[in-house]
Amino acid sequence: MDSALNPGQRLKALDEMSDRVFDLVVIGGGVTGTGAALDAASRGLEVALVEQRDYGSGTSSRSSKLFHGGLRYLEQLEFGLVREALTERNLMLTTIAPHLARPVSFVYPLVHRFWERLYVGAGVLLYEALARGAGNPLPRHRHLSREELLELAPALDPSRIYGAVRYWDALVDDARHTVTVARTAAAHGARLASSTRVVGLDTGSGSIRTVLALDLESGREVEIRTRSVINAAGVWSGDMQRLAGGEGLEVTASKGIHLVVPRDRIASQTGIILRTRVSVLFVIPWGDHWIVGTTDTPWALRRAHPAASRSDLDYLLRWVSTVLATPITHSDIVGVYAGLRPLLSGESEETSKLSREHAVLDRGDGMVTVAGGKYTTYRVMARDAVDATAPYLDRPLPPSRTHRIPLVGALGRERLTRPDAIEEAQWRRLLGRYGALAGDLAELISEQPDLGETVVGDSPYLRAEIVYAATHEGALHLDDALTRRTRMSVETRHRGLDAVAETARLMGDALGWPEETREREMEHYRARVAAEIDSQRQPDDRTADAARMGAPDVRTGVAE
Repeated sequence: MDSALNPGQRLKALDEMSDRVFDLVVIGGGVTGTGAALDAASRGLEVALVEQRDYGSGTSSRSSKLFHGGLRYLEQLEFGLVREALTERNLMLTTIAPHLARPVSFVYPLVHRFWERLYVGAGVLLYEALARGAGNPLPRHRHLSREELLELAPALDPSRIYGAVRYWDALVDDARHTVTVARTAAAHGARLASSTRVVGLDTGSGSIRTVLALDLESGREVEIRTRSVINAAGVWSGDMQRLAGGEGLEVTASKGIHLVVPRDRIASQTGIILRTRVSVLFVIPWGDHWIVGTTDTPWALRRAHPAASRSDLDYLLRWVSTVLATPITHSDIVGVYAGLRPLLSGESEETSKLSREHAVLDRGDGMVTVAGGKYTTYRVMARDAVDATAPYLDRPLPPSRTHRIPLVGALGRERLTRPDAIEEAQWRRLLGRYGALAGDLAELISEQPDLGETVVGDSPYLRAEIVYAATHEGALHLDDALTRRTRMSVETRHRGLDAVAETARLMGDALGWPEETREREMEHYRARVAAEIDSQRQPDDRTADAARMGAPDVRTGVAE
């Protein structure tokens, strides 16, 4: 089947959701939900997925952009979690998403003599040993002297360090990966609809048989008949459990924020990992930028658009500057993003100590809730959730196949020839974002050469990428294109504002927007950026949250 996600596909999916009985309805279009839809559809199940906003619009587009085992979890003796995550990392690099995942190295600067090298070296050695049985394709770690470290990362302050340990993990654009998982699910026959909010669950017979959903684009209500439901709503999981008439897994939210700074601001050929008092901090290479993060603090305010406060920014700037020869400051920040991790609650109030292990709960009423976990282990979470639906199906459930299913775009990219109209550097960038699907972009540019121009001068994204986001990747609003299909919202100092008019023109032409829709979309995006910048000037979470809520959600028209 076609993997394209567009308004036509979406409306057809909603029509089909009304007309048939599904084996499974997945609630939530993040990486776990789309992964569950792919897992189930590839086993031959009839699957529907509904997402209240955009694919990956919550936690799944706001991570540290890494497939990794979680080196710090070794200190917490979570060997099983680390081994599982490293197995998944290696699968992403070699089989599932080799076009989206790529090796990235980090140095761990040593700030104490003697004992720290032994301690960190032993931890990294164990990390690699756990990965080795899973077909680790990455280079082995190395111990670096101070001189070797400064040659690799001259931005570090030589007076504060005694050397480093260098090791490897994998980098990924989480939002692009999530929408690619969604497209792969569609290619296997799953029906997907974003901008579709679950507003009711029929439990009158003691078992969920109907999911009532509201199309936020048209106001249409859709009744979806189903044999089972997977609740993959992340930090909204509790809402869905209560909608079904009960409680279940207790999920708490932890806020993590990241800063984006220009690449030339930190002179280094490698990423950097640091210890803070309560967690670790990454400096992650990201194209022409660095991503610096993350925080890990409890969050009990509104969940749709978590806000970064001035104190969050101060915290990251202070810690990253402890090892830099020249500290970075607020004026260096190009962009900021904040996300919420759904964690399984425990006795400790420190979110860094709550379990990153996932859990699957079957309450016996047809709803399976999956929560916790890490971005890296989404496929395992999805598999376990689908396995738990077996008692509700009318036929045996085949075993999962997703460990050997490449995502769309993974195969055939080696056979593509660079078109003359696209420069070498741009072509390499497109291959790294789309894999074999870069051929679709080349066709668009061949048919309409002006789509080969960049949207705005200080960003590499092409006009063709905006059109493709609307016609093939499910982007329905400006925010979808500027924040997730591209990253102009955090990679430019204007936060994407200079690209708003051109993006509205391109999306409007592709989606048939009338002039009033284009104006409304631009107004919403500008208000969102203003509210985010305002929130980042506020001293704490509560005032930052109030400032961020000054902008209404584009899908509902109200602050959420």
